[in-house]
Amino acid sequence: MTEGVFGREGGHEQVVYCQDPHTGLKAIIAVHSTALGPALGGTRFYPYASEEDALHDVLALSMGMSYKNALAGLDLGGGKAVIIGDPATTKSEALLRAYGRFIDSLGGRYITACDVGTYVTDMDVVARETPHVTGRSRDDGGAGDSSVLTSYGVFQGLLASVEHVWGSPELTGRRVGVSGVGKVGHLLVGHLVEAGAEVVVTDVSEAAIERVRAAHPSVEVVDDTAALVASDIDVYSPCALGGALDDATVQALRAKVVCGAANNQLEHPGVEKLLEERGILFAPDYLVNSGGVIMVSDELRGFDFARARRKVDALYETTKKVFALAEEEGVPPVTAADRLAERRMAEVSRLRSILTR
Repeated sequence: MTEGVFGREGGHEQVVYCQDPHTGLKAIIAVHSTALGPALGGTRFYPYASEEDALHDVLALSMGMSYKNALAGLDLGGGKAVIIGDPATTKSEALLRAYGRFIDSLGGRYITACDVGTYVTDMDVVARETPHVTGRSRDDGGAGDSSVLTSYGVFQGLLASVEHVWGSPELTGRRVGVSGVGKVGHLLVGHLVEAGAEVVVTDVSEAAIERVRAAHPSVEVVDDTAALVASDIDVYSPCALGGALDDATVQALRAKVVCGAANNQLEHPGVEKLLEERGILFAPDYLVNSGGVIMVSDELRGFDFARARRKVDALYETTKKVFALAEEEGVPPVTAADRLAERRMAEVSRLRSILTR
């Protein structure tokens, strides 16, 4: 990775622990960088096994948001938050409003949105205590479900990846395996089927599988991710939680392209090199899954779907640019993407030294 102040080995600007015993709120907000502007990133509501696990997740996710927002061309920094608990049993209006007050106490340094375990309706509740919220419902002046453009952005990155490997973005006859068909994955399946791809899916949720089967009867279902990875597919698309690509998975993988919506797909540093050694093209996750943050960030200007979609369309060319830089500099695509993001953060941050008044 690129060395320097904006390298991935750098620290976070701020980490805030939030607790309200009356509502049961236990949350951590991590602001990684405000070099490009206020830190924007979603709130994950998840039953972590320990506070240590929650901290590890929020630190990694917030750092990823700095790179995602920079590469997407947004004037926003990177942040993330986690609420510790089972959203099915712990979530309440009072808890979400208490959380909103903690966000408001940061004075706009952190802007939140939806993530795993939180939804548009939750953001509407949080917004009753703070204006620093995106991903709200259209009735509340927001963009609505950001999964719509997250999935579309992954699809654009996937097309660019297929073109890079096979010379054409045509998906007819290509076999794509999607692991995780939840909020984003099931929408991605729709794009793939419409484009003529043969689609194979898996998910731990039978309800999610049935929803996909009902909408797309041609889709094939396999028992689990291990079976999907080992099957005869051209493209593997991880769309569940992070860490999808470890040493064993990469060794078993038969696909020539990996492009999915999941965050932090590389289980540890070095996996990107193993992918390259096996001749597998990896589309950096924080690049191709940035459609959602592009969508919700547009709320800050007064949401316009057509304008947001045009920005997401640009991910096709940005993905090609990353692949070209990777070949030019002889590095894996994720390293090339990091370098592009770090250069932008450094260049724009330098402008703060120019006095305007």
